[in-house]
Amino acid sequence: MGVVLALSDAIVGQDDAALLLTQRTNQMNFPGNRYIPTCSAANEDTNLKNRILIFDTTLRDGEQSPGCSMDVREKLLMARKLVELGVDIVEAGFPIASEDDFQGVEAVSREFPGARVAAFARCCSADVERAAKALRYARQPRIHVCIATSEIHLKHKLRRSQSQVLQEAVQAVELARRYVDDVEFSTEDGSRTAPEFLEQIARAATAAGVRTVNIPDTVGYSTPKEYGALIGRVVQALGDTAVVSAHCHNDLGLAVANSLAALEAGARQVECTVNGIGERAGNCSLEEVVMILKVRADQYPFRTGVHTEHLYSASELLASLITFGPQPNKAIVGRNAFAHEAGIHQDGYLKYRATYEIMDPKTVGVPASRLVLGKHSGRHALRQRAQTLGYELTDEELDALYLRFSAAAGRRKKGFMDEEIQDLIEQGRHPLRRVKNQSTRTEVAALPPSASCEGI
Repeated sequence: MGVVLALSDAIVGQDDAALLLTQRTNQMNFPGNRYIPTCSAANEDTNLKNRILIFDTTLRDGEQSPGCSMDVREKLLMARKLVELGVDIVEAGFPIASEDDFQGVEAVSREFPGARVAAFARCCSADVERAAKALRYARQPRIHVCIATSEIHLKHKLRRSQSQVLQEAVQAVELARRYVDDVEFSTEDGSRTAPEFLEQIARAATAAGVRTVNIPDTVGYSTPKEYGALIGRVVQALGDTAVVSAHCHNDLGLAVANSLAALEAGARQVECTVNGIGERAGNCSLEEVVMILKVRADQYPFRTGVHTEHLYSASELLASLITFGPQPNKAIVGRNAFAHEAGIHQDGYLKYRATYEIMDPKTVGVPASRLVLGKHSGRHALRQRAQTLGYELTDEELDALYLRFSAAAGRRKKGFMDEEIQDLIEQGRHPLRRVKNQSTRTEVAALPPSASCEGI
């Protein structure tokens, strides 16, 4: 299951840990301890078991990565967009990390009191109390406590035994429950933790009052098969006493795939970020996992409360607040996600959009698809662009234009601006019929799905 070092079972059998576990587990059978997600949007669904909670950590896990720092004003701008987007939980920061982080969580809680706002804390009293104070204006506060559980972390970072970690986790949960009803517990490096201990500490935390148990793939080490099996094991161990959550990093490019495997195994919360920002290679991309569930509902029969038409604007806003945006070929929100340059693709798109697009760009907030005129483009797209610029070309005029266009396109890497296409047209020897003037300075123009032409 991706454990780096084999864990000993010696600690599991120690009297103090076993007694603590027994005491806590005995409490789990009381009806009052059974948890159903309290998110209002989730409660409105008739089939709760297929409702996926979207836990956005753009302002915490995402913001703490290189080049992504945001001040309080910027966090408020992004939080407003996240609320508009419809995420279920906004993790606003790590209050004890800095005064600015504290003020960020406090400001988000004050500005959006109706939102479910989470604050991150390690399993120690100072962190928990600081998180509680930062959340004092929130009507639906969540304290998210976390402690490492893998042997490599226990041995080399915490230098603690499993028994000590278990006790610290329970104490932190109990303290957090004094301040809020909604507590989430995360097992840092959970995917590399011995499954037996993972079950044990998850049961103990749930018995202490946790509503959500999060199993992070902290270093992006897991594969979908093994991560899904681990999540399924925790889901079975906890039953309906807590929501099991997935938090996946993208070090091997598997964050989204692992998150989907977790949902299939019974997890009902996904922790993710806009544009997939986060430590090292990033986190599970919010827009990708949400649109996979929307587009491939035949394979993943789940629902979220996300208003997908705001995905693109959320991506654009984040890019304006940090030091970089998504790569051009980024799924869903990248500049090229709905762009076509190859002549064969442009021809198919012009005849019927679905030949080369599986989503309507408007469903994610992208105004329209783009046909980029470059060296791979064909006559169909060139004729259509000429028509949008107000020119009706004969076949001979189109052939001549295509030769001039191809010669120019072979010497450049970027697509042609509209005025450049117009200049190429005007270079023709014969007068062309100009029916109207609609020239713009945009590099590409949206072409309607119903448009069609003859030949590449």
